[in-house]
Amino acid sequence: MTVILASQSPRRQELLRWLIPDFEIQPADIDEDVKEQYTPKEYVMEMARQKAAVVAEEHPEALVIASDTAVVLGEKILVKPKSREEAFEMLSSMSGGSHLVYTAVVIRQKNKIEEQLTFAKVTFYPLTEEEINRYLDSDDYKDKAGAYGIQNGAGVFVEKIEGDYYSIVGFPVGAVNQMLKKF
Repeated sequence: MTVILASQSPRRQELLRWLIPDFEIQPADIDEDVKEQYTPKEYVMEMARQKAAVVAEEHPEALVIASDTAVVLGEKILVKPKSREEAFEMLSSMSGGSHLVYTAVVIRQKNKIEEQLTFAKVTFYPLTEEEINRYLDSDDYKDKAGAYGIQNGAGVFVEKIEGDYYSIVGFPVGAVNQMLKKF
């Protein structure tokens, strides 16, 4: 059976290898702009569904795994920053407070579809401008929702996590393992 990960994320690839050593990678080309009609939970679920659908249409026999992650402050989705300045603003806005991270996973093969939404509440310590700039100097913020990767240098910002750590990384490996048992 062919397994396809609908993502080019190195983190998702690494974590999926814990469960399945051999799989193909095919990112799905979808419009990921945040639409007003979606709540953050609906948005992340819809993005994962669309990614899975696009790849499954091209490979109808394959088992397709798609995932999407959103960092949410209040009711605002913090997308991947377009600039260092935008990343600085995002990290400053999360400083000393809590935000949510939702990760949706959709696994589908033919007509069988399994979906799951996981989340974590992340609390940051108060951050200084120097700390934020030092992190931004690493360029780790690029291509990351909310402008940070918890598994790298931004881990020092975290005071507390409630929920699934791997949801923050972008691939809730435990939940995926349970979902795969149904296929």
